[in-house]
Amino acid sequence: MTDINILAIGFAIAVVITIFKTARIVPQKSNFVVERLGKYSRTLDSGFHLLIPFIDKVAYIHTLKEEVIDVTRQTCVTRDNIQVGIDGILYLQVVDPHKASYGINDYRYAASQLAQTTMRSVIGQTDLDKTFEERAKINEEVVKALDEAAYPWGVKVLRYEISDIELPASIKDALEQQMRAERERRAAIAKSEGERQSMINVSEGQKQEVINLSEADKMRQINEAEGRAREIELIAIATAEGIRQIADAIQQPGGQNAVNLRVAEQYVKEFGNLAKTNNTMIVPAELANIGGAVAGLTEILKNAKG
Repeated sequence: MTDINILAIGFAIAVVITIFKTARIVPQKSNFVVERLGKYSRTLDSGFHLLIPFIDKVAYIHTLKEEVIDVTRQTCVTRDNIQVGIDGILYLQVVDPHKASYGINDYRYAASQLAQTTMRSVIGQTDLDKTFEERAKINEEVVKALDEAAYPWGVKVLRYEISDIELPASIKDALEQQMRAERERRAAIAKSEGERQSMINVSEGQKQEVINLSEADKMRQINEAEGRAREIELIAIATAEGIRQIADAIQQPGGQNAVNLRVAEQYVKEFGNLAKTNNTMIVPAELANIGGAVAGLTEILKNAKG
């Protein structure tokens, strides 16, 4: 290879390097921080840009997308002196590339460490039971503290989420026993409430049954009383009608003789029955004069009609 060829290759390489250092394409949602002779010059937004070779240099490259940082598990002590292991996830975003480049050496590491210390501080002011019940509140407090601290870094802390809380084995056993006792207590209460409601339903049913029976008995007595009254009324009407018919029949021709004959027959019949049922025989003085007795009864009937 001749010297001319070597020089040509070297020149080509120099041209390529010069073009590479001169033309830069910034991707979407990214920013390049450019330094000129070691001093901050400008921030390049997405698109095509030209730099001065060997004078301008891309010192920092930042993404403007939301970043997710896994916060390493840490041991925290609650206000009631219980050690818990907490894993967290931090969400942040670069809003000022200049501050993110020169405000701190590594904003990701700093945000992760600050999240750990802030979490320890917040958990230290919270009881163990509250760490489960108030996760959202704890997350908000951590985000608030981190956002204030990260403002000079040009970073916006969007949210922090507790991903896991690990408890000591003894605390887990105690919590399980507590939850088991709580479940048993609720089951006993539910059972007693069911039995109570069942007894109430039975007593209400018995009460309603007694009411229904008493109402039925009342209606039965009313119906019987009305039936007896109606019976008496009908008998009285029939008796009165019969008496009127007898009285009318007596006034007819031959009626008086029929009455006399009927009275005589009843008189003889009853006298015969009296002789059968008693050992002592009572003989009326007017036995020989049955016609006179009949006449006397007939007279009584006449007077009653008049």
